[in-house]
Amino acid sequence: MGPFLRDAWLVAERDLRIEARSRVVLHQVVPFSVLVLVLFGFALDADHRTLRTFAPGLFWVAVLLSALLAVQRSAALDRADGTDTALRMSGLSPVALFLGRATAVFVQVVALQVVLVGGLLVLYDVAVEDPLLLVVAGLVAGVAVAAAGTLYGALASGLGVRETLLPILLLPVLAPVLIGATRAFDDALGAAAVDGWSWTGLLAVAALVLTVVGASAHGALVED
Repeated sequence: MGPFLRDAWLVAERDLRIEARSRVVLHQVVPFSVLVLVLFGFALDADHRTLRTFAPGLFWVAVLLSALLAVQRSAALDRADGTDTALRMSGLSPVALFLGRATAVFVQVVALQVVLVGGLLVLYDVAVEDPLLLVVAGLVAGVAVAAAGTLYGALASGLGVRETLLPILLLPVLAPVLIGATRAFDDALGAAAVDGWSWTGLLAVAALVLTVVGASAHGALVED
């Protein structure tokens, strides 16, 4: 492993270790995401046919809302004690710093997806018809969410109203990801007759663009 990748891994490992110790995702974000699915079920009057039809869209809305909490925590993690300044002065590449933070967010988003897929199976009585498509689309969409969240988290972290500004900035950017991931899951869960692999390909393009833009712009955004 080269120095660049090692630096990115060290940042990701540090963020994940802090999260493992605080257990914010486990004790707050995961229960929130499951509660969102339960509330959607109540809103649709527990109609299983309707729930199965709209399960992919409801799943990804729950993922994005829950991911916002993880992104906000990642963005605020270093601002509270000035660690962000120390990281910048340590000589770490801004690209490695971005990739490390995005990797930590990605791991949390994937963990949320695993929990919520279990919620779909139990609460919405759905059946997975294409497991490979489900996994690939979930991972690719997770990359897009993590890259965009890390980028806009850095943009909003220096502002006094970052808690309310971040969703306003981030959700419109993630709207195409929501659409593509929902359509891919429509196919994977048999909810609609669409070409899920084509939508997954579009998701991959979005993930690549967001990662490249985020890595390029992150250095300027974290400067005081």
